[in-house]
Amino acid sequence: MKREIPITTLFLDIGGVLLTDGWSHGSSKLAAKVFGLDLEELKRRHTQALDTYEKGKFTFEEFLDRTVFYEKRSFTQAQFRKFMFAQSKPYPKMIKLVCRLKTRYGLKIIVVSNEGRGLNEYRIRKFKLDGFVDFFICSCFVRLRKPDADIFRVALDTAQVPANQVIYIENTPMFVEIAEGLGIRSILHTNYKSTCAKLASFGLQNDEGVTHETS
Repeated sequence: MKREIPITTLFLDIGGVLLTDGWSHGSSKLAAKVFGLDLEELKRRHTQALDTYEKGKFTFEEFLDRTVFYEKRSFTQAQFRKFMFAQSKPYPKMIKLVCRLKTRYGLKIIVVSNEGRGLNEYRIRKFKLDGFVDFFICSCFVRLRKPDADIFRVALDTAQVPANQVIYIENTPMFVEIAEGLGIRSILHTNYKSTCAKLASFGLQNDEGVTHETS
């Protein structure tokens, strides 16, 4: 009889899985409305600066200087930063699920995420992610950004586990495909219920059962 390979580790994205996105297109649109900004220019500058920022080569302040404060504004950087932070909300059911699975199965929990410094650090502290996550392989720390497959290789090396002992939960189809190409079994997260069912199919049972919550 073929012996099943145990799951020892969860890789998790942050935005769209544990929390809302740190800074989405919807957030940019709202910021333009609240602060009276040119939305198209904000989006253009955001796109141009994002890769460098998320790879940790811009500080949070430098990112804001290049996307918003390249000209004099009637509001301060502190006011805009507070607005940005306020857009982050948790998905409590997903956080509780991961904590339960960690406790029940003794799993290592590794974040593999594209986020910029400052915003990422705020989200980790605010939502106490460091209370259950063992390692943060975030783009701003490792200077690699999904879809670069090397960020997953760094996560595997850091966790010291083979790919076939990992399940990755991610809400972006391309990143799921890349992880699977490295032999990492992956779940395309769309809602709490379906992710619970997929985890159960891999042998990780949610002992509080599946609900119909969609976040």
